[in-house]
Amino acid sequence: MTAPAIELKGISKSFGPVQANKDIAIRVMPGTIHGIIGENGAGKSTLMSILYGFYKADTGEIFIRGERTEIPDSQAAIRAGIGMVFQHFKLVQNFTVLENIVLGAEDGALLKGSLSKARTLLKQLSEEYELHVDPDAKIEDLGVGMQQRVEILKALYRRADILILDEPTGVLTPAEADHLFRILEGLKREGKTIILITHKLREIMETTDTVSVMRRGEMTATVKTAETTPQELAELMVGREVLLRVDKQAATPGETVLNVENLQVVDGSGVERLRGISLNVKRGEILGICGVAGNGQSELLEVLGGMRPGKGRVTVNGQELDLTGAESDARTRRRRGIAHVPEDRQEEGLIMDFFAWENVAFGYHDDARYQRGAMMNNDAIREDAEAKIAKFDVRPANCWLKAKNFSGGNQQKIVIARELERNPDLLLVGQPTRGVDIGAIEFIHEQIVALRDAGKAVLLVSVELDEILSLSDRIAVIFDGRIMGERLPSETDERELGLLMAGITDTDKDHSVDEIEENLAHATGKAG
Repeated sequence: MTAPAIELKGISKSFGPVQANKDIAIRVMPGTIHGIIGENGAGKSTLMSILYGFYKADTGEIFIRGERTEIPDSQAAIRAGIGMVFQHFKLVQNFTVLENIVLGAEDGALLKGSLSKARTLLKQLSEEYELHVDPDAKIEDLGVGMQQRVEILKALYRRADILILDEPTGVLTPAEADHLFRILEGLKREGKTIILITHKLREIMETTDTVSVMRRGEMTATVKTAETTPQELAELMVGREVLLRVDKQAATPGETVLNVENLQVVDGSGVERLRGISLNVKRGEILGICGVAGNGQSELLEVLGGMRPGKGRVTVNGQELDLTGAESDARTRRRRGIAHVPEDRQEEGLIMDFFAWENVAFGYHDDARYQRGAMMNNDAIREDAEAKIAKFDVRPANCWLKAKNFSGGNQQKIVIARELERNPDLLLVGQPTRGVDIGAIEFIHEQIVALRDAGKAVLLVSVELDEILSLSDRIAVIFDGRIMGERLPSETDERELGLLMAGITDTDKDHSVDEIEENLAHATGKAG
């Protein structure tokens, strides 16, 4: 019998009292695409970090191509033929493609020979695996799809025949994602072994040969992909039946809550991030903004949320917002009935070293319920936090746990609980389910729809087209700081939205991935 490309036996890893992996056993056969799925905190990242040498297992053994192998660090993993493409790319932005590929794999102190050798091999690899990229282009001038190709080429240059990809399509357009999976199929045909970590069940079903499911640190099942369904996989992940679609009634929009006219933003480097944005959101509706990261959607949320200045005219409930003066801050926005779930929960939504109960109160310290004369009423804050933690099913249900000790999905629940429970007139929500597992996604979507059904206005920003199409009542597409058009979810599809996201308005024509990449690089690469 052919030996597995990878076999893990009895892998366990604890961090203090938390057991991240418990007696994990998994076999990945050569020349296959093997998916690994699980909820946040299920132990997927820890397991892959052990395989790639970032962590050392407390117990257990690793076998590579049938041989027991010690992997104390990432260099040992590379020597064993393992490469990893991270969700957040590990590239030096002001280096060229060629320099990034050689970095850490130089043949000696003099770089000329290494660069010449790398150029020859890079051309060969690019042609063999359809990973065409200009070796002399700087990373900062490339779109995210091209940068991902560079990461794959880095691994192949180091002779990896086992590739681990962590959430590889999070920032790609549908066309770029399709191209990536064609590349992975080509790698598989050449005998490469691929481990794909993703929370997108459709990608698992369309791409993998085998899928393993993790729950609470244990491996609960490994099945042939052709012999299972998305519903079965979701239930294995969560341990209960999960609704894989957004259950909502048709919207009944009321009067306009948010009106934006000719909104412009120029950043500190003089780059124009918003170029005359105009839009509106009504009571009882969700307006979804979709676009590839870096095209202005972050700046839109920041201006509306009081985090950066802008020019133009913005009204909420008919009253104009201050965009540059003394009342343009986030506190004033909250007093005007605007709640904001920021895109980056760790940098903008939470203070990671503070307790959960403290994070639940951030931004709302002047709430009368939190006051005791001239002092803060910490008992009242903790009581309120415990109620929110229970209602939003934050796990563990411990308000004395620091934010950094919760999984990403539970961190997101803390932020959403804090903002939604304020009964805002307008909710600004950025990437509500980024890095969040199936069960938590279902819950978060339910809460957003419930707010809409209560007659509130919701402005949703997401790079997930499935989320945009299923949650939104109207969709606006943003590219290079401009609104490319509006669509109704029932009258569009991922292909049309994907082309608009790449700045292509003639969506009835066929367009190559290279054309899409070129447009995206122009819009996002020049701005970093």
